[in-house]
Amino acid sequence: MPVKSGMPEYNSLVRVKTSITLPKELLGKLDRMDKNRSALLERAARAYLLELERQARDLRDIEVIDRVAERLNREAVDTLDYQQLP
Repeated sequence: MPVKSGMPEYNSLVRVKTSITLPKELLGKLDRMDKNRSALLERAARAYLLELERQARDLRDIEVIDRVAERLNREAVDTLDYQQLP
């Protein structure tokens, strides 16, 4: 049963033939998911790389937030103090 995702459809343009070695049981699972191993592995690799990029972006965001957290917290407390009713 082929799995569809938001990834671009596989096409045979500008491809480089390569060889990889995988466990037999993994190949069996791949074949049950999609008869076109190359397309399935390409989609999987692209999805994995997108996830790695997302994780790296999130880590950079956290570093920025951590660097300015004290200032942001002071501004938040100042805003809350200003908003208090008399």
